[in-house]
Amino acid sequence: MIYENIERLRKVRGITKTKLAKELDISLQGYRHIAYGNVRLDVERLQVIAKFFNVEPAIFFNTELTENVIKELLLKKEISKT
Repeated sequence: MIYENIERLRKVRGITKTKLAKELDISLQGYRHIAYGNVRLDVERLQVIAKFFNVEPAIFFNTELTENVIKELLLKKEISKT
């Protein structure tokens, strides 16, 4: 669930795996391990990823997170900034 939600968020934002890996200061291979769920993410890494996406870390635990839900959340954030 966590790994899938990170990938959903990345795709909705239109960010490549390469760019996200660079922003997280890890190799592309390292990011692929995250995306495929081959590594355990600690709290600190989740916080870094959440900060990059400007979301709360709890979003990664949402079992009902879909691309449409992500788009709605992002739209609400944009509206609240204005």
